[in-house]
Amino acid sequence: MSEVQSNGAVTKPKPGPLKWAIGAVMLVGVVGVLYVIAQASFKPAEAADLTEFKKASLAKLDVPKSPRGAPATVFTDMAGKPHTLADFKGQVVVMNLWATWCAPCKKEMPTLAKLAGAYPTQPLKVLPVSMDRDDDLNLIKAEMAKNPPLVSFRDKSYKLSFDLQPRAIGYPTTVIYDKQGRERARIAGEADWSSPEARGLVEALLKEK
Repeated sequence: MSEVQSNGAVTKPKPGPLKWAIGAVMLVGVVGVLYVIAQASFKPAEAADLTEFKKASLAKLDVPKSPRGAPATVFTDMAGKPHTLADFKGQVVVMNLWATWCAPCKKEMPTLAKLAGAYPTQPLKVLPVSMDRDDDLNLIKAEMAKNPPLVSFRDKSYKLSFDLQPRAIGYPTTVIYDKQGRERARIAGEADWSSPEARGLVEALLKEK
């Protein structure tokens, strides 16, 4: 309701305490809603529990209580170009330490090839790293030729094996890193990487941001 002053001017009444209170409550409500939306948008996704895949062909899977950092060890591709695990950050990495003189390594290699081939459009890198010497380059190439789309890298000094924490105790050793470059699981010895549990593990990590 408007008020008429003695000079004839018409003015709007000042808002009373009740109106101020209602306005304050509404403002607090809007701020609260915006806060909840912001929290939902920026809250990091929880890390997947990979222990559920510790069964069947992955019965020997080691899942650390907290993620482990990746070593900064330099290894090379087949052309001699240096690389580190940090080069593959943003991808789920299945690093397989192997050698042509290791029978279990060669036995499981086709299953790693199937795993790599199952996710051609996903950020997954299956990374075989050979421990062979220069004299066995032809054997490395022959093994990769039998298992496309795999492409091997090399660490002929075995340094990567010892820089892992804990170090690799034999071959094959397969270490799984998430997109942030953290070790989330590993297995010492042969495994079937085309199995449902292996794919389930990989897919759990692919879903993480």
